[in-house]
Amino acid sequence: MADSTHSTLSTPLKAVLGDRTAKVLEKGLGLTTAEDLLRHYPRRYVERGELSNIDELIEGEEATILAEISKVSLRRASGRTILEVILSDGSATMALTFFNQPWREKELRAGRTGLFAGKVGLFNNRRQLSHPDYELIPDGDDVDSAIENFAGRFIPVYPAIAKLPSWKIAKCLEILIDSLGEIPDYLPESVRIEKDYPTLDQAYRMIHLPKSREDAEIARERLTFDEALLLQIILAKRRLALRELAATSRPTQRGGLLDLFEAKLPWKYTDGQREVMAEIDQDLARSYPMHRLLQGEVGSGKTVVALRAALTVVESGGQAAFLAPTEVLAQQHYLTIRKLLGDLSESGVLGGSSEGTNLALLTGSMNTSAKRDALSRIASGDAGIIIGTHALLSESVEFADLGLVIVDEQHRFGVEQRDALRNKASKPPHLLVMTATPIPRTVAMTIFGDLDISTLRTLPSGRSPIQTFVIPTLEKPHYLERAWSRITEEVAKGHQAYVVAPRISESQAEEGLESLSDFDKQLAKELAGDLTQEGSELAAAPKLPMVAVEELAPRLALGPLKGLKVAVLHGRQSSDEKEATMLAFNNGEIDVLVSTTVIEVGVDVPNASTMVIMDADRFGVSQLHQLRGRVGRGGVPGLCLLVTNAAPESSAMERLTAVAGTLDGFELARIDLEQRSEGDVLGSAQSGTRSHLRLLKVLRDEELIESARASANAIIGDDPELESTPQLAAEVARLMVEESAAFVDKG
Repeated sequence: MADSTHSTLSTPLKAVLGDRTAKVLEKGLGLTTAEDLLRHYPRRYVERGELSNIDELIEGEEATILAEISKVSLRRASGRTILEVILSDGSATMALTFFNQPWREKELRAGRTGLFAGKVGLFNNRRQLSHPDYELIPDGDDVDSAIENFAGRFIPVYPAIAKLPSWKIAKCLEILIDSLGEIPDYLPESVRIEKDYPTLDQAYRMIHLPKSREDAEIARERLTFDEALLLQIILAKRRLALRELAATSRPTQRGGLLDLFEAKLPWKYTDGQREVMAEIDQDLARSYPMHRLLQGEVGSGKTVVALRAALTVVESGGQAAFLAPTEVLAQQHYLTIRKLLGDLSESGVLGGSSEGTNLALLTGSMNTSAKRDALSRIASGDAGIIIGTHALLSESVEFADLGLVIVDEQHRFGVEQRDALRNKASKPPHLLVMTATPIPRTVAMTIFGDLDISTLRTLPSGRSPIQTFVIPTLEKPHYLERAWSRITEEVAKGHQAYVVAPRISESQAEEGLESLSDFDKQLAKELAGDLTQEGSELAAAPKLPMVAVEELAPRLALGPLKGLKVAVLHGRQSSDEKEATMLAFNNGEIDVLVSTTVIEVGVDVPNASTMVIMDADRFGVSQLHQLRGRVGRGGVPGLCLLVTNAAPESSAMERLTAVAGTLDGFELARIDLEQRSEGDVLGSAQSGTRSHLRLLKVLRDEELIESARASANAIIGDDPELESTPQLAAEVARLMVEESAAFVDKG
């Protein structure tokens, strides 16, 4: 038992470091307890004698560097003194600037080495720190001992703020670690010995005060494994809990509605669709709820698989609800499903099938009369399949027997929204979530680890390949004129085209690049290190005027596309306007649809052969892949042209080149994750209010995640309630309470 006078993980920092320092830590870094500070891990380590790479410093970042002073100069200008100190790492230099502080010249002498911290700026194309905080290493024989006192052989470099540079955080940690009693370990001893890991107490001390690089690495591995293990245990417990819920079994019935539907289909199922449908059939027949994620390439046939599952539930007397993120997608699903079902969607209507069902559409912008009619048919059970947006979540919506919830583009919905729909069922309904954004394997094991995952890779027969080309307007502006000519040629052949722009009007922000939520930012920081949307290349791109739908459409209609029928589609239009426009485009009454990203998913017009995406560098990799999936859906080859003002050697151009180079959505998803941030790709639905993840990186730590998953399954398999490991049970319970399972709850 630790001495009661020692600090524990829950000790407030003010009790150890004093009120003033504790307030700075809380306000600047959100750290309030001993555990918070212990889990503020070093970003990297600087080895004794090793200078920082000045060339890698990024403008605007708070940086801490170890460097040598190579030159000092003091001058007067405009009535004030300016002290300039030049630092060198042997290959590059940077400047420190102090105004009206000439006395610093006595200590900042050429040849001295020290730690310097501040915000990186640029002046005359040279990196500089203005009025930096610094700590010099003493001259003479004390260098080794000074560094030993500082942090041993390795100097930890922490994520820092202006009021608290890295070495001051290191000193805070030294004081804290000196005050700590022994930290109890929640990792089962058998697992720790098997992995040859240090104890939790040792790991915390070794990561902050390492005596060798090996110390730091093994401590970091142990703490990273802990994060993965705790996440996997929570997911394993959720999988068990789901199997204890009682759902209505919905076994597949033959000789009725499902057979009539399949007889109407003008194509055969792909092998991939058959495999996935067999998995879903097994799930629906069980007495506990299905909890499955269906991921598939753009155009792989997810909608018809989901519709088949819906019909299975309808045939058993239940209802199925499709939840779509936008009105355009909801309306598109409604039109597509009505077309696929034909007279089977008009049960009880003259000319309809007596063995069919009824559809209902519910969106927020419907008029009162239409909404009242839809609500009545949903509540009575007359509508077997209900398609809608967030409007389905309102209190006024009541179901007769909700048996299946289908969530399309799941990353656009939060946990609470999905729960609100599932809670409208008398028994836990079956759940099928779908995404056309392929999920890398490691993400599937972590973020979606409590769902069974089905993958559709094979495209249905008749789908044509899509050719993608980048149009660099800075280098070859005349290529854009050729793009408009191609659209004219395609329309002359009887085809249609999309033109996509990032915003609605010149006064409107990009519709496809909404600012990140707090959840997104938190996950981006925790899973992808320091990369956030503000620091990403999208934010750093030159602020050139962006193309807008309302300005572009008339310019095209009066210019290069004169004579063609051009229409616009965007999120600010009414539901009736959007529905009428999509119906007209579906029917071939519109040649060119100038749109924002509302057509990103679900829109299926087989006659559309060409897409031009303006300001393509403003969109993410996966989003571009989704957009181009709207063409090539019929027997005609698709063409997608990515128009950009990005510089030839920029990473934006690299991203566009990657999209043009492959149609493999899984490869592009990995590129997206690497180039942007995991938070961006996964979306706010998967974020927790305060995730426990600090070290785990989904792409980098695949082997560690697999190892942790195996250990978690073994632990829960032997002891589902963790009765034999009370410390572990307490840690898992604490995390679930802290986050309300928001990070791991897909339900």
